Amino acid sequence: MQWVEAKSILTRTSGYLKTVTSHSLQPYVGCALGGSLCGVGCYARHNVFVTQGRSWGRFLVAKQNAADLYRRNAEREARWARRHRGAFSVFLSSATEPFPPQEPRAGVTEGVLRAMLQSPPDELVVQTHSCLVVGVIGLLRELSACCRLRVHVSIESDRDALPGLPRSAYTVRQRLDACRRLRDGGLFVVVTVAPLLPIRDPKAFFRALREVADAVVVDHFVEGDGTPDGRRTWKTALPKAMEAVLPRSTGLAYRDEIVEAARQWFDGPVGVGRDGFAGRFRFD
Repeated sequence: MQWVEAKSILTRTSGYLKTVTSHSLQPYVGCALGGSLCGVGCYARHNVFVTQGRSWGRFLVAKQNAADLYRRNAEREARWARRHRGAFSVFLSSATEPFPPQEPRAGVTEGVLRAMLQSPPDELVVQTHSCLVVGVIGLLRELSACCRLRVHVSIESDRDALPGLPRSAYTVRQRLDACRRLRDGGLFVVVTVAPLLPIRDPKAFFRALREVADAVVVDHFVEGDGTPDGRRTWKTALPKAMEAVLPRSTGLAYRDEIVEAARQWFDGPVGVGRDGFAGRFRFD
């Protein structure tokens, strides 16, 4: 892992995230989980400004001054956001894993969260694929008293692997257990089924989710990877592996099928795509 002095930490959102939050925040550059299953379909791997020619999953850069940058810029960005977007809302994180294996030692994300206690956003979305988020439950509970807080945990399927691709960094069972601990800690937990992978038993899957989560978001790589037809993801090995398991899984009709299964078997709000990430859930 490399350490750098970053020049900025709060990025005004555009594109897919523009209607989700006013800002994104990346405590790291790159992703330590990029070599696992989630990294194959990760949308950030297509961002040339992030990768700069490096292989996704092979580099991680920690922003050692992230907390100080947040303290310095939060009030200014909050004024801009409330004037132009209606609220100061932060997505942590859209282009990296905020709780990589290095985080307990590095403490970059924890430092940012502590800085937020001093100048909290109106809304905070914590998006993770890592079970290490449970290490800051107490801190997240403090923040939830200061702002609207949702913890999003990515569980793309009831499978830990697809043919020919690396396994998930954390098993489905491990992430379900993490969700349970987060919710037992009083936090609002959202499972993001994103990008949607073939699900073996949708009924059992969503019944398991209703025991550990408050809401569900379903997102497909078509429309979800920042292109209307999923052309970025079609260039990766993910669609072929999905089709080997379930041919129809690479189309939006499959997403709609899974959304209906979620509404049938999950006792809570279900969101679709960017509306779901923004907390705009449907309750029917």
